[in-house]
Amino acid sequence: MWTEIDWPFGSDPWGKGKAFRCKASDCGGEVQLYVRAKLGFCNCATGIADDGDLEQMGDLALIGKATPTAAGREILVGPMRGRSRAYRVEGNAKAALSLAFNQRCDMVAATALLAPGATASLEPAVLAFLNSDRMLKWAEIALGL
Repeated sequence: MWTEIDWPFGSDPWGKGKAFRCKASDCGGEVQLYVRAKLGFCNCATGIADDGDLEQMGDLALIGKATPTAAGREILVGPMRGRSRAYRVEGNAKAALSLAFNQRCDMVAATALLAPGATASLEPAVLAFLNSDRMLKWAEIALGL
């Protein structure tokens, strides 16, 4: 269902990540997902404890200015805890999800671009992919676990 595509963003201090696409016919709406590891960036004691942490540690800046549409919620990706929150992207009809989860002081930031208004319905597909063997193995290698 998920096809790897080229990383569409320029280089920054965190480097390039991985990018994926899921067709509307497979996920219930088209999804573009961008993930990358951020080593040593997470609060080692509390992780991504609240929406403020998610705002600071997530990768929404890659896609532009975004405004939250709802409160965030706790998520689990494998053995890692984190948060997810829905956003409206300014100047773009698409919606976005910002997700971040951590293991000790290291974290993974994930940003999903979604069809307008589809954040709640497509979040389960994004989380299922992040929890897949393929992505958990990638996170394990990227975080040096």
